[in-house]
Amino acid sequence: MGKYYILYNPLAGNNTGKESANALDGIFKGEELVYTDIVEVSRDYKAFFAGISCDDKVVLCGGDGTINRFVNDTSDITLNNEILYYACGSGNDFLHDVGGEVGSKPFVINQYITDLPVVEVKGKAYRFINGIGYGIDGYCCEVGDKLRQTSDKPINYAGIAIKGLLFHYKPTNAVITVDGVKHEYKKVWLAPTMNGRFYGGGMMPTPDQARLDPENKLSVLVWHGSGKISTLAAFPGIFKGEHLKHSKMCEVLTGKNISVEFDRPVAAQIDGETILDVTSYTAKAFAKAVL
Repeated sequence: MGKYYILYNPLAGNNTGKESANALDGIFKGEELVYTDIVEVSRDYKAFFAGISCDDKVVLCGGDGTINRFVNDTSDITLNNEILYYACGSGNDFLHDVGGEVGSKPFVINQYITDLPVVEVKGKAYRFINGIGYGIDGYCCEVGDKLRQTSDKPINYAGIAIKGLLFHYKPTNAVITVDGVKHEYKKVWLAPTMNGRFYGGGMMPTPDQARLDPENKLSVLVWHGSGKISTLAAFPGIFKGEHLKHSKMCEVLTGKNISVEFDRPVAAQIDGETILDVTSYTAKAFAKAVL
C-alpha cells in the first residue's frame, strides 16, 4: 500500500488551507498520510517525485490557484503518480465545473491536468486550468489584490465589478483573431478565453465550453458595444450563463488559437493570478491540437 502525500496550500481559503487539509485524517482513516506545505515542495518537484514510490498518491489541497501553480511548476515533468484534488479554496471554479462538492472525498484529476492549453502574455507562457480574464475581470483581480494587502476580509469581487462598471473601468476597442479569422470590436468590457465553464468564483462566461472537449477547442466571450447601465443590468446573468440572451452585446467564438489585443494596457488574470499592463494575449490549445 502506498502513502498519501498531502500537499496543502496554507494560503488557500483565506489562510485556512492547513486546517482544511487536516480533515483528510478522517477521510483516509488507516492510511499513511504525509503532510507537506506545497510551497516547500514546489521548490524542487523533480526531487519530490523522484523520492516517492509509483504506488504513492499525491493530494493537492487548495483552490484554483493551487492547481494552476502545480501544473505550471510541473510542466516539464511526466506525472506517473495519481494526482488527487481536495478543494479548500475560496472560489473553487474547477471543482464546480467537474461536478464536485466542497468537503467531498479527494478525486483523481490526472485527466484534467494533462494536455492543458497555454496562454502567452508579455513574452511568457502559462498553462491554465479555467481561463484567462481580460477586461473588467482583470481589473477586479487587480483591485482585489490591493485590498488584500490592507485587509484580511474576504474580497467582494461582485461589488468591485459593479463599482468598476459604473465609475472606474473604461472599455477598450479590441481585435480578436480566432484560428486566423480577425474580428474587430468597439467598447469591449470582457474578453476572457476559457478552458472550462466557470471562473471568478462562479461566473459562467462560456456555458457550452467543455473542459475535455474532443476537438480541444477553447471559447472566448466578447462582451462589447454596450453602455454602462445596459451592461450592469445584464451582468448578473453571467452567473447562470443567461448573459448570452443579450446577443447584441455578448458573443462567444470558439477555436484552437485565440489572440486578443486591446488598444490600451489593462490587467489580465490567469486562474485568478493577476498580470498588470497587458496589451494582448494569445491562448492556444495544447500543442498537438493547435492548427
